[in-house]
Amino acid sequence: MSVAAKPRTTPRPDRIEIKTALLSVSDKTGLMELAQKLGQAGVKLLSTGGTAKALRDAGLDVTDVSSHTGFPEIMDGRVKTLHPKVHGGLLARRDDADHVTAMTEQDIESIDLLVVNLYPFRETVAKGADYDNCVENIDIGGPAMLRAAAKNHDFVTVVTDPADYAAIAEEIAAGGTTFATRQRLAAKTYATTASYDAAISAWFAKELGETFPQTLSVTATKLSTLRYGENPHQQAAVYSDGTNRAGVVTARQLQGKELSYNNLNDTDAAFELVSEFKEPTVAIIKHANPCGVASGKDMLSAYQSALVCDPTSAFGGIIALNRPLDAPTAQEIIKIFSEVIIAPEITMEAREVLAAKKNIRVLETGAMTDPTQNRMTLRTISGGWLLQNADYGHITEADLKIVTKRQPTEQELKDMLFAFRVCKHVKSNAIIYAKDGKTVGIGAGQMSRVDSSRIAAWKAKEAGTQIEGSVVASDAFFPFPDGLLAAADAGATAVIQPGGSIKDDDVIKAADERGLAMVLTGMRHFRH
Repeated sequence: MSVAAKPRTTPRPDRIEIKTALLSVSDKTGLMELAQKLGQAGVKLLSTGGTAKALRDAGLDVTDVSSHTGFPEIMDGRVKTLHPKVHGGLLARRDDADHVTAMTEQDIESIDLLVVNLYPFRETVAKGADYDNCVENIDIGGPAMLRAAAKNHDFVTVVTDPADYAAIAEEIAAGGTTFATRQRLAAKTYATTASYDAAISAWFAKELGETFPQTLSVTATKLSTLRYGENPHQQAAVYSDGTNRAGVVTARQLQGKELSYNNLNDTDAAFELVSEFKEPTVAIIKHANPCGVASGKDMLSAYQSALVCDPTSAFGGIIALNRPLDAPTAQEIIKIFSEVIIAPEITMEAREVLAAKKNIRVLETGAMTDPTQNRMTLRTISGGWLLQNADYGHITEADLKIVTKRQPTEQELKDMLFAFRVCKHVKSNAIIYAKDGKTVGIGAGQMSRVDSSRIAAWKAKEAGTQIEGSVVASDAFFPFPDGLLAAADAGATAVIQPGGSIKDDDVIKAADERGLAMVLTGMRHFRH
């Protein structure tokens, strides 16, 4: 049953004078500066435990909450602020006669400012702490006070983020906080407690082995508002999920214009692709699909081989490297226009080269991401979400099943594994032709696998790359022999595909008739 609000008899107050503040923080960043300014403004300071000690050590006059409530901290500090004199002081409406009477009768003093940040639960989990320590770092009193103060934001200012301290101190010095500030901080507080509870919920789900919990709690922190979304009439923003996975979200931008929605999406696709390979590898991405991928003995040779696959589409593309970008490679890259370059490191010499092209966005991640990490992907659909494990499957030579009369050569096996790994990052239906550790033709996003085979061959012909003697990879099985025959007609000599079609025998027979070597992976890589 909902609780009806009492009719308001007085206007909502705007500027509220701060007379008493309660400070209880785990993260003491900026605390002393704020407390000193509060003291200078004549604000009475209440505090708990380590925060009170830190304030006293800084020479500030502070009253312990236990003295304020007349009740000691007990149970190893688990119970210290859960008291009517704290929650009454936070929740009481100053314009309600009944509330004021109750405060007088129970000797409850108003608390006008609450400064709290919570026990470091996420940090404790991230450090690999044991179960009991993680549980002990679940804050109880902090969220309770925050929610109380935020609910009563008509009269109470609540602060959870040290980044807000300076502005709050200025308002207090000017006579008190405004309603607009208190409302904004209240909203931020509920977002903070929701995120905190979501982290606890996710940890419990993991401890219980629940990949898909009954209730999915998703929180993220906004990093920036973007100029627009996928198209100029759409609004967009970029958020961090807090995992600090190496990639576009955590990268440092060294130069160039602001990243757009499409830049971020395409750059993520490029960096995730090159992370698949241990050899020096470069990927060139356009509209979230690779137009060239190559491994080489060094970054320069890998870039040159990737570019050859489709130099037309590479114009205005995204370039990702899985090794530091050096000056010779940078010199080659700037010969055509690129939107973004992303690498784990950009050498100082390469930075000097790229500085000549100020509009190129240059990102340094500091590390490569782990493509085998079991993580989740989330996608919206009308009225809900789709949640799944990311496609972190890796095929090795030991996983391959040779099903044709002709055995693949050692080089064909290497190229097939290369091509199939690229397949993971090409929109379905995906067909990849590869030779000598580089793509020579890519067909993506077609409704027909035959069309993808033909488009890849046509693109190769346009680029002047050599499909004859290449291998071909398909992200899913060939439902009929026609797709395989199209690849054979283009000059492919070996095929890697998942298998699993009711027509597998017909496809294998067709491969034998054309003298192809074919291997099955048993794993498909649809990317819709």
